[in-house]
Amino acid sequence: MQVNKKLLWVLLILILSVSTTMAQYGYGRGYNGYGYGRQRSGIPQTDQTPEKKDPPTAKEIVDSQMPAITETIGLNEFEQAVMSSILTKYIQQRIELQILQLDQDKTRAALDDIVTNEDAELKAGLPEDKYNAFKELQKEGLQKAKKKKKKARKKKKKD
Repeated sequence: MQVNKKLLWVLLILILSVSTTMAQYGYGRGYNGYGYGRQRSGIPQTDQTPEKKDPPTAKEIVDSQMPAITETIGLNEFEQAVMSSILTKYIQQRIELQILQLDQDKTRAALDDIVTNEDAELKAGLPEDKYNAFKELQKEGLQKAKKKKKKARKKKKKD
């Protein structure tokens, strides 16, 4: 009888402990997502790197800047086409020069050649006043030139 009591107590403790361990995970059902266990995937997740955007092409750069240049200088269709083709050509050369990654002296010399050739072509392709206006626009920057033109219009309106 002594052995039976001990066996009964051991079985009772075992049954009670099993029920508490089942209650720890998943309402007694255990698996299949019913529990509150680890809710992450066992497969490690990698960080998604954003796709690198390609740098804009010469044509895209010129197309984005031409409306503002045309508005500021006041180019007609023909002058706009001439300027667009010249700028596209020389911006492409500048991009190629950056890709080559030459040493500083060679890069500076090549850039000077590009600038002089571009100036010569623009001078030949545009009227003198519009060429000078474009050169001034390059020195000041596009935003400042737009503001100046806007102020001049306001001043003209007041008078």
